[in-house]
Order: sequence, then structure tokens, then C-alpha cells
Amino acid sequence: MLKVQGHPNRLGVRGWAVGGRWGLERYLYTLHRLTGVGLILYLLLHILVTSSRAFGQAAWEAAMGRVSGPVFHAGEYLVFAAFAFHAMNGIRLVLVELGFGVGKPIEPVYPYKTSVDFQRSLAVGSLVLAGVLLVLGTLDFFVLD
Repeated sequence: MLKVQGHPNRLGVRGWAVGGRWGLERYLYTLHRLTGVGLILYLLLHILVTSSRAFGQAAWEAAMGRVSGPVFHAGEYLVFAAFAFHAMNGIRLVLVELGFGVGKPIEPVYPYKTSVDFQRSLAVGSLVLAGVLLVLGTLDFFVLD
């Protein structure tokens, strides 16, 4: 039997998906992963549909006929929503990695302070910007169409 050092993973996939006590940043991390996987899947589908052009006009029209309609229009909107969130959260993550929004380094003396309070404003700002993009995209997809 394999002996586990430290704390065993009792939560399994739920521990990956549910932020629990870690708060907003953990949920953003999970959503960033999920939107990244979704965007990769959309990219593969896009390449598949676009490559049908190489097989002639009839194949192209057949492929475009399969991916048109209200269900796929709503799907395109979800891809846009995933892109808006993923892009804004990615910019936030780059800023954090470069040291912006994490506060000054402090000596690790009890009571320990974390940089979560400093990062929270960046997280909220990225969500607000993603929301603005989402509103503009909603207008473009459904109102101005």
C-alpha cells in the first residue's frame, strides 16, 4: 500500500473546483481554467469547420449549415463571454506575476499578513472590465444584430 506523506487529498476533484475558504481568487482561478479549456475546444471546432473549405463549396456550405441557427448563435455568445473573462483575468494574473497589486514585501512575523487584500482590488477590477465587455458584447450579439 502506498503511504501518503503529509495531508492526503480527501476532496478529490471537488477540491479543485470548489474554492471553499480560499475566497474569490480561488474561484477566479478555477473559472480561468474552465474558460481556457472551453476556448481550446472552440478553437478545435473552428479549425474543423474552417478546414471543410478545402473540400469545395458544397462541403463548406454543408459545414456552415450544421453550425448555424439560434443554438450556435447562443454558443458564440458564450465563447465571447468566456473570452472576455479569460482575457481580463489573464491581464490581472500577469500584473500580479509582475508584482503589481501585491503590496510591499514585509518580514514574515506573526501575525502573518497576506497579499490577498492587495490583490482583491485587481480581481474586482478585472471582473468589472469583463462585465463591461460582456455588456458591449450582449448589445452587439442581440440588440444591434
